[in-house]
Amino acid sequence: MNIPIYQIDAFTDERFRGNPAAVCILEAWLPDNILHNIAEENNLAETAFVVRKNNNIELRWFTPVVEVDLCGHATLATAYTFKEHLDYKDDEISFKTKSGILEVIYGGDMMSMIFPRREGAPYSGMGEVSAALGAQPLEVFKSRDIMAVFENEESVRALQPDFAKVSKLECLGVIATAPGRNADFVSRYFAPQAGINEDPVTGSAHTTLIPYWSARLRKKQLAAMQISRRGGKLFCEDLVDKVKIAGKAVTYLTGMITV
Repeated sequence: MNIPIYQIDAFTDERFRGNPAAVCILEAWLPDNILHNIAEENNLAETAFVVRKNNNIELRWFTPVVEVDLCGHATLATAYTFKEHLDYKDDEISFKTKSGILEVIYGGDMMSMIFPRREGAPYSGMGEVSAALGAQPLEVFKSRDIMAVFENEESVRALQPDFAKVSKLECLGVIATAPGRNADFVSRYFAPQAGINEDPVTGSAHTTLIPYWSARLRKKQLAAMQISRRGGKLFCEDLVDKVKIAGKAVTYLTGMITV
């Protein structure tokens, strides 16, 4: 069986930056063990699998280790693939996912994703988080992820986490964030428990970041940067009950895999 595959750099308009995701277009769902094997073979932060069923476009996301319930950069990459490579004509596209129906709106070279809003609650595990990150944050919150808030961008850049300790925390991943020098806020994301020590750009983490920074900075529209080695830019908006996360993408690879 041959499966079309596209590798897209998301949240950037430059190749070799942003977060790479693989997008695999399936005629029907394959067994989960095959999907896991493909994701492991691709060895990217995420592989997106897409199946068109009648009027629905079903979308699932796999790291090299686990299936996740929400992924921003691979959703952005999938929307870009439909428009750039699959001759998709509409101005918006919807995906049926484990997090419900996700809508992406096309606007020139920018795509805007409407995602669930996951506001973090104050978290009591400051000591464990500090030990895992190797530095003590000012505040810690938890939703799906643990979010550690630091004083400044330099503190976030300087973090050298103990990934063995991070992997033992009860969360999918740990967000480190602070006010930015050239953006409203910056972040890094660590998820060894999902097979990714540091994710280059994490759209889903911004479902928790946006409510926090919108309230703290008293503004609805926010510019964000993820300050990993590859780096990425996100344009965000707090929609009260949901969040909008926008970015660009660029193609790195098109091809076919054989299963």
